[in-house]
Amino acid sequence: MSTPAPPVQRRSSVRSLAWMYLFFWYFSGPLQILIFHAGVASLKGFWHASAASLLWLIPPLLFPRWTRPIAGITGLVLWMCSLTALAYFLIYGQEFSQSAIFIMFESNVSESSEYLSQYFSWSKLAALIAYSLVAFGLWLKVRPAPFPGRAKGALCLLIAFASVGYSGIHEYRKRGDLDMRIGKFQQKLQSAAPWQLVIGYAQYRQQLSDMASMFDNWAVIAPLQNLLDTHAGQPATLVLVIGESTDRQRMSLYGYPRQTTPELDALRPELDVFDKVVSPRPYTIEVLQQVLTFADQENPELYLTTPSLISVMKQAGYKTYWITNQQTMTQRNTMLTTFSKQADEQVYLNNNRDQNSTSQYDEDVLEPFGQILNDKAPRKLIVVHLLGTHMDYRYRFPEQYARFQDSTLVPDYVVGKKLRKYNDYDNAVLYNDHVVSSLISRFKHSDPHGFLLYLSDHGESVYDPTAPHMLGRSEAAPSRPMYRVPFLLWRSPSWKEGSPLDLQGALHREYTTSHFMHTWADLAGLRFDTFQPWKSLVNPEYRRGKLLIGDPHQSAKLRDFNTLGSAP
Repeated sequence: MSTPAPPVQRRSSVRSLAWMYLFFWYFSGPLQILIFHAGVASLKGFWHASAASLLWLIPPLLFPRWTRPIAGITGLVLWMCSLTALAYFLIYGQEFSQSAIFIMFESNVSESSEYLSQYFSWSKLAALIAYSLVAFGLWLKVRPAPFPGRAKGALCLLIAFASVGYSGIHEYRKRGDLDMRIGKFQQKLQSAAPWQLVIGYAQYRQQLSDMASMFDNWAVIAPLQNLLDTHAGQPATLVLVIGESTDRQRMSLYGYPRQTTPELDALRPELDVFDKVVSPRPYTIEVLQQVLTFADQENPELYLTTPSLISVMKQAGYKTYWITNQQTMTQRNTMLTTFSKQADEQVYLNNNRDQNSTSQYDEDVLEPFGQILNDKAPRKLIVVHLLGTHMDYRYRFPEQYARFQDSTLVPDYVVGKKLRKYNDYDNAVLYNDHVVSSLISRFKHSDPHGFLLYLSDHGESVYDPTAPHMLGRSEAAPSRPMYRVPFLLWRSPSWKEGSPLDLQGALHREYTTSHFMHTWADLAGLRFDTFQPWKSLVNPEYRRGKLLIGDPHQSAKLRDFNTLGSAP
């Protein structure tokens, strides 16, 4: 008959288990704390990393005699992976992700050596050495944690459930699509070592394969037939600024009572402001598949078989650039990165794993935009893709733009937590105003021959009177704010003289951005066999068709935007 372990031994086992967990947790937890305090991501990463670190306790619990070597080998792997993530954070101030892997592999040896020489410092090296010494010191504290057979088995099952089991079950029950279940589960694991590298690299390879497949398809697409350019042979700079999640009716430029766009308001005499433009869908990727190609709601697959805006402009003799503050490489953004790779040069600014970062503001696009404006190429197309007013709104603006704090000019039903969201959105619109007007100002002062066009991909419903309880976007429950988008144009004096379009009659036309390519071609002075003038917002032959919204792959469910109500 066996005797129960004395209380002292049990306390010793629990203490050993605690030291063991601290050792494994050290390779993920402290970095997540630094990331949170730097404003790069929320505390969710810390909790996910803390849970995932529990998993490494199971092998030494099952084989207590081999605790030290098991912990040593596991710790060595975790240390190497975490050291990479920590070094990346110290250098770039961002969390390591598959986007970072993408940028690393896109850089050549020369660029990599330049980065190392530029960012190397003895203080960073000292921090990495100190980090490693603490890890070694914690390993010296690791001791076996023996538990009786049944208790050990139950404890291992409990640890497995707490570390990955609960999260896996939760995502399986919450998500309807298997790929989404796996993606969300992996996203939680990525907060911890070694999954930043393992999952990040696996996703990078998968997304690279998807991009290669799309490039192979696009490589065989025939160029436009009989392309003519009325500005051929002339220097020209054309700029397309793509915003994000901005409802035009929350802009004072469009009559909103709060002054959310003071800088654009001041520029209004120089702008062509179109006030009845809508997007076909409330999702970025799906919208841009139509905005940047000849696909539309009735022909949604044309993006696979027709030239994109980038390739059309290259055919017309423009050097093309893509600046983005959107996440570079995620499961959803692979399509956008593929579009960007069609350009001659790319500037990727946002390699964070978590989109909600308080250090990743759209002002970051201004410096590379200015540098490209100074490029000696005579004909340039510059695409600038902003984070705009994307949810979570409080991460879209720096503190000095938190102007709206109270309920002044806010609907009476917006109270409590809703009021904070409402104000955060208006503050995000205010900051977006500053970024867009700064882009216009820099473009204007470069004395260009060309134009800058700004539109948002889609809108956002934030407790609007037409949908007072709605926050965000859902195609299953559409509301007008999800589709109302700003659409405005700044043209240089020389471009106006060379392209004497009378736009006054076009400013109040109802229009869908699913036909944007024809409007862009008209503004740029391009003509080709498949150009359809009645689909161009600025053409005298424009004809308003249905403003179709909804999923084009379920054509029976498509509806006209105007059936949503009579509000602006």
